[in-house]
Amino acid sequence: MNAVVENMTGEIERQMQEMGRRARAASRALARAETGAKNAALMAMASVIEARAEALMAENRKDLEAGEQNGLDAALLDRLAFTPERIAVMAEGLRQIATLPDPVGAISDLNYRPSGIQVGRMRVPLGVIGIIYESRPNVTVDAAGLCLKSGNACILRGGSEAFHSNRALAECIRAGLEQAGLPVDAVQVVATTDRAAVGALLRMKDFVDVIVPRGGKGLIARVSEESLIPVIKHLDGVCHVYLDDGADPDKALKVSVNAKTHRYGTCNTMETLLVSRAVAEQMLPALGQAFEEKGVELRGCAATRAILPGIKEATEQDWFEEYLAPVLAVRVVDGLDAAIEHINTYGSHHTDSIITEDYTRARRFLREVDSSSVMVNASTRFADGFEYGLGAEIGISTDKLHARGPVGLEGLTTLKYVVLGDGHVRS
Repeated sequence: MNAVVENMTGEIERQMQEMGRRARAASRALARAETGAKNAALMAMASVIEARAEALMAENRKDLEAGEQNGLDAALLDRLAFTPERIAVMAEGLRQIATLPDPVGAISDLNYRPSGIQVGRMRVPLGVIGIIYESRPNVTVDAAGLCLKSGNACILRGGSEAFHSNRALAECIRAGLEQAGLPVDAVQVVATTDRAAVGALLRMKDFVDVIVPRGGKGLIARVSEESLIPVIKHLDGVCHVYLDDGADPDKALKVSVNAKTHRYGTCNTMETLLVSRAVAEQMLPALGQAFEEKGVELRGCAATRAILPGIKEATEQDWFEEYLAPVLAVRVVDGLDAAIEHINTYGSHHTDSIITEDYTRARRFLREVDSSSVMVNASTRFADGFEYGLGAEIGISTDKLHARGPVGLEGLTTLKYVVLGDGHVRS
């Protein structure tokens, strides 16, 4: 049995290495592809997806039936399901990516130096991107489109629950690439559900330049721990809204309710509400009533519970929690310094917002909160590539190096220095 397992693992390793070699070759062709060719491929991919809608839904039904047999809950089955409307949205997403400015080849900060040379920085693709994700098969299309437009080849490893759906989408993508005359190996979907393929991908540092995990905490933790390749990721979305002494009560109520209840299961949803002690008695009753009407369970500190005696007591662990559910931790703090200290101690460096009419405090909050997105008088739900004008995103990074915050086309490129001279020599 062990020999059989070793042979299977070895075969998967060989297959992954071959995918890596083909992806590396394709990445070199993509790096020199003109914008028009990339856009033509995106438009062709969209048309093929629309033309094959019935076939896509037939393959998707295989995944749904297997999911039901394996006990997937209704929410996961809904995320997995194709409908004509969802297929149309996938196609439209590719067309929208085609309209975005191409970052590749753009030169910035070009300046003359005293020697007479010009020095600037050019945007170039990262090369080959490995993307590991769960559940929603639309990620296959989004990732392929963003990687293609930014000049990167990609190796996609979707969840086993969407195996047939992802394989069918991969055929649509390859057809679009072929129609546009671009290498079909620019987008490859791993054709096995064996978890050994993930381990092999994380070790392919000779062929893959960056790994992007999209999924639950367990997946992202595994990728972060095992990868020999740089990772663009975030583990948690423990987002805060702080109601400052100088907050407008109406704005405080509106933003807080939206940040928590607009959607519960997203990484940019507020999980902890901080309220300055100076305005707690004024603001908390209306907030408590609003959240009660929305069916949100509140867990508060002692000061919060003195004002809202019917709510549950918050534990130390609650300040670290990403609930992804109608549950909210509430804490009364002694002003701006205490709010910033709480956020930097318990937060996940994702998205945090201050509600205040005090310009000086707002500026301090922006400077001192160590998160990828910091906001003033706005809901944390705006932390999104589309809302930021990126057109689309491949994920949100809470890392500090390379990409931070929503990662769009520019985040999938890097910079190199370029020097322009006219026979210049250094003396």
